[in-house]
Amino acid sequence: MPAQTASVPIASSVSPAAPSRALHRGLWVAQGLVAAAFLMAGSMKLTVPAEQLATQMPWVSGAMGPFTKLIGAAEIAGALGLVLPSMTRIQPRLTVFAALGLSLLMAGAAGTHLAGALGAPLVLGALAAFIAWGRTKKAPIASRGSTAREHGAASASGAR
Repeated sequence: MPAQTASVPIASSVSPAAPSRALHRGLWVAQGLVAAAFLMAGSMKLTVPAEQLATQMPWVSGAMGPFTKLIGAAEIAGALGLVLPSMTRIQPRLTVFAALGLSLLMAGAAGTHLAGALGAPLVLGALAAFIAWGRTKKAPIASRGSTAREHGAASASGAR
């Protein structure tokens, strides 16, 4: 019995809300893979002529064709936004906004691709949503200027 009571204070000192290392690593892997996919797709939409793109992407010759360059620029901006703010720890919450923006972009892509293959937009959209959720709720990244002491003081003052 005494061994059980000794373990209770130790267990209660560990925060159940602390994100696991596996979740952090999983989010970083997802951020890297999704960023690479969007960087490649966006670069292709910006650099390849529309006639050549139309052979690979039938929607380019349709109603969305005029927006191809804009979509490519949004994909590149989203790819950079997934990684750079978190990596530099300068405004890391921008990673969440980039992930949400890419999720919305993929929701629109899924609507455009309803007649064709939905796989890529749904997978990339789901991964971007996972990143937004993870970096908002489970494993946020602290800004460069903040310290553990400031976080402790902020949480202590919030608990009062």
